[in-house]
Amino acid sequence: MTIDWVAFSPWAALSGGLLIGVAAAMFILFNGRIAGISGIVGGLLQPRRGDTLWRVLFVAGMLLAPLAWLAFTQLPTIQIDAGYPMLIVAGLIVGISTRYGAGCTSGHGVCGISRLSPRSIVATLAFMGTGFLTVYVVRHLLAF
Repeated sequence: MTIDWVAFSPWAALSGGLLIGVAAAMFILFNGRIAGISGIVGGLLQPRRGDTLWRVLFVAGMLLAPLAWLAFTQLPTIQIDAGYPMLIVAGLIVGISTRYGAGCTSGHGVCGISRLSPRSIVATLAFMGTGFLTVYVVRHLLAF
């Protein structure tokens, strides 16, 4: 494995991670809520009075963020090396897993670990380990 030093951009990743961390911290401090995407979207599927507007605004902000990015520079090129059937299966697996795992990567990985939640630490280790193993099997053993 080699690093493409010309395309290596640690500052963009660091600033993005810092922005996500600060936003998640502000969200819990000012609203008392965890910024877990599956929980926020799940709450829209079973709306409760007085609990919908902030969820809609949160999701709208995520969907509109690329338009704000376009004001400064062009969006990165997206390359997906999988067909639609594989993407559908992967999406279903992620959806089912977030339901069984009581949260998603943003809820457990960003918010849960920062709160030192044992359940979130175990969940994050599980999905990161599974992801590493899946990439290894698909790329090296099955040679896709």
